[in-house]
Amino acid sequence: MSDAPLILWFRRDLRLGDHPMLTAAVASGRPLVPVFILDPETEALGAAPKFRLDLALAAFAATLARHGSRLILRRGPALPVLEALVAETVAAGVMWSRSYDAAARDRDQAVKAALKARGLLAQSHPGSLLFEPWEVETGQGGPYRVYTPFWRAVRGRPVAEAAPAPATLPAPSVWPASERLDDWQLSAAMNRGGAVVAAYQRVGEDKALTRLEEFSAGPMAAYAADRDLPGLTRATSGLSENLAWGEIGPRAIWHRGWRAMAEGNAGAETFLKELVWREFAWHLMYHYPQLDRASWKPGWETFPWRADNSDAEAWRRGMTGEPFVDAAMREMYVTGRMHNRARMIVASYLTKHLLTDWRVGLQWFADCLTDWDPAANAMGWQWVAGCGPDAAPYFRIFNPAGQAEKFDTDQSYRRRWIAELTRHPGPEAQSYFAAVPRTWQLDPARRYPLPRIDLAEGRARALAALQQGKT
Repeated sequence: MSDAPLILWFRRDLRLGDHPMLTAAVASGRPLVPVFILDPETEALGAAPKFRLDLALAAFAATLARHGSRLILRRGPALPVLEALVAETVAAGVMWSRSYDAAARDRDQAVKAALKARGLLAQSHPGSLLFEPWEVETGQGGPYRVYTPFWRAVRGRPVAEAAPAPATLPAPSVWPASERLDDWQLSAAMNRGGAVVAAYQRVGEDKALTRLEEFSAGPMAAYAADRDLPGLTRATSGLSENLAWGEIGPRAIWHRGWRAMAEGNAGAETFLKELVWREFAWHLMYHYPQLDRASWKPGWETFPWRADNSDAEAWRRGMTGEPFVDAAMREMYVTGRMHNRARMIVASYLTKHLLTDWRVGLQWFADCLTDWDPAANAMGWQWVAGCGPDAAPYFRIFNPAGQAEKFDTDQSYRRRWIAELTRHPGPEAQSYFAAVPRTWQLDPARRYPLPRIDLAEGRARALAALQQGKT
């Protein structure tokens, strides 16, 4: 029956444009019932990602309302929730955009099999990536293991144009009941930090598209050089936040970047390479599902990492005594994001100078980043720790002081985030102390801590541990 609705199961694809699943659903001519399910996989998100999801869902619900539709919210395991919705709406089936991590794939395969067994439409679509992970292969037929060959392989591949958002979405004659977003309390774990972090979020599809245009029209030209300078506040696009929740599609970014490159924009190709770095992370996670749990390189599970420890706790609190490291950790706690150069520095410091297991850092990022991306987070941590997909050896150890001298020459980044290092700290440096848990008992009036470890000593200890782990 053509009037039987389709249930559109939204996940990390909270937009209307550049949306293959939605385009196919509108083309069917059926009434559409957009749904978001707070399933166990989503319940397991960390505090900051769940907080950012709360904002994203509210914005997406408002967008749908402007298009004559609404977002139905349900809580529980995906399959029984979908089966109940199918029964309530007499739906013809369910559509969704694909996910590529192991837990989501298992969930989606079970849903598809069960729905098809009942004679229902169960259809998945691409959405979050430029290329499906199984479509890009080496000459030998396997997955890529190194980024540069991967970039060369995809650089010239055709990418479908980003379809525009539909003007309206056909609604069912009767809407199923919806839970209330406020009742889910997705922001509760942020406690008092939520109000601080909220000021730095640009939520929703409209703001994501505006962000892309603003970046393309200005900062993109100097991106190749400026992207490494954390003291510059507008040198990067900031789109990681929106990509993480699907508020903008990768095809829209890809084609905007290529257009800029054709217009002679000097930074466009470097920017596109960063988009493909995200793509490479998902390529790896699809083919190596344990990427966020087990060392990617063989033999690294015997490396003598330290478990969680007091040094790691000082690192989490931005109190290591290394100003570049602490500035970055505080930036993350205040804004929900961290400059990419700084991410490499803090990860190297934790895993090498402090010899702490990379999974300790990975989990803290997963709890604190509003732009948390499971594949990019896992690949980034393993890449820096030395056990991941990178041709560089373990003894690449970033020196925080040397990195600060090179990339924060005027100390603007450190002064922006560390109140104890300046006589008159700015509001952002002070806001860190308004965001952290009261149990940490941090006070900007206290003396800044001495370094946890001498940098040369830490480097030597890391190299000795490498030798021990390889013998």
